[in-house]
Amino acid sequence: MIDDTDKKIIKVLSENGRISMKQLGEEVHLTGQAASTRVLKLEEAGIIEGYSVKVNEQRVGLPVHAFINIYTKSLQHQHYFQVLDIYKPYVRNNFKISGEGCYLLECRFPSNEELDSFLVDLSKQVSYKLSIVVSQTKS
Repeated sequence: MIDDTDKKIIKVLSENGRISMKQLGEEVHLTGQAASTRVLKLEEAGIIEGYSVKVNEQRVGLPVHAFINIYTKSLQHQHYFQVLDIYKPYVRNNFKISGEGCYLLECRFPSNEELDSFLVDLSKQVSYKLSIVVSQTKS
């Protein structure tokens, strides 16, 4: 079970995973050593699973952001997964979902032409409904 201090630690690390333990301790009113000990316990408990880098995908050449509801045509999904493997550099997430569709696919593409090529290959295996991200709102 995590307490309020652990929640604060998680929040601070989520905003800046590169913060020093001394700075983290100051943010959550602990010593650097106490903050480090808590972080280690959160990691060992599997609550903190790792640290990552946030990449601006538009600046690395992937401005087209798409969400695609996938409707499989059969109970065999291997061919769908083969298409995903071919376009793996563009696939960000593939969620198995309930409700509308079987999967929700999140992708980033360098151009509409590359997206179209993906959709042509995809449509040979599944039906889909495409949504293009116009902008992202701040939460």
